[in-house]
Amino acid sequence: MIDYGLKDRVALITGANNPRGIGAAAALAFAREGAKVVLVYKKVLRPFDKSKTGANGVDRYYEANAGNADVVAERLRKIHADFIVLESDISDEAAVGRIWAAVEERYGKADILVNNAAADDENGFDTIEKITTEVIDGTFAVNVRGSLLMMREFIRRRGSGGRVVNISTDAAQIFAGQIAYGSSKAALEALTRSVALEAAKYGITVNCVAPGPTQTGWIDAELEKAVVPLIPLGELIRPEDIAETILFLASAQARMLTGQVVKVSGGHAL
Repeated sequence: MIDYGLKDRVALITGANNPRGIGAAAALAFAREGAKVVLVYKKVLRPFDKSKTGANGVDRYYEANAGNADVVAERLRKIHADFIVLESDISDEAAVGRIWAAVEERYGKADILVNNAAADDENGFDTIEKITTEVIDGTFAVNVRGSLLMMREFIRRRGSGGRVVNISTDAAQIFAGQIAYGSSKAALEALTRSVALEAAKYGITVNCVAPGPTQTGWIDAELEKAVVPLIPLGELIRPEDIAETILFLASAQARMLTGQVVKVSGGHAL
């Protein structure tokens, strides 16, 4: 069994309210390693059909993201984790300050930041023919500005040592049909490399995980049949697969890894 050296470390994870999501999987993984966990989330209110939330698909996914982090919190309680839950908006600079103030009040300095929160468009307006300023601004506000503000405050307040893990997507460089989302994630990958160089003098590493098609509740049976043939390893990625990679990048073993984008995609979108 690997000892990642995370006992009593403080890990802040954004986008943590979907019980089937990457944020939830990461929170549970850190807690099982003995880390203290800060869950940050914002409710994303989108219409969904309650009668269809019993199976994977957009309705299940929208329901999860419209809720709070109670299910994730209950799972953490069951394993006797030390954690707090904060409902906030990382695209708001003042809110970012309040997030970090709450962390410091409870735990002192955080050791690890996982930028998992993300925004996208669900109405089909993220193509070059239909793109709107609202979609552009809303997507970049969270995926770029919010992630950058969280990194800035982490590095300012941390002082020395620490880990940042950003979450991108394996198709960031070419994402036809979701151009604002894809380009925002490509920007996050560029920020990962740039901030890694600036943060190195503080002993802080900054890396990025780029998941392939991951079953966080949104991929229905029909879409799965279409997507799986595009994944060379032949199956959807699990949130736990991403969480294990995050753990490694946050670990003592990864102390000399920085500025990297690691695709966890089963070979998809290489």
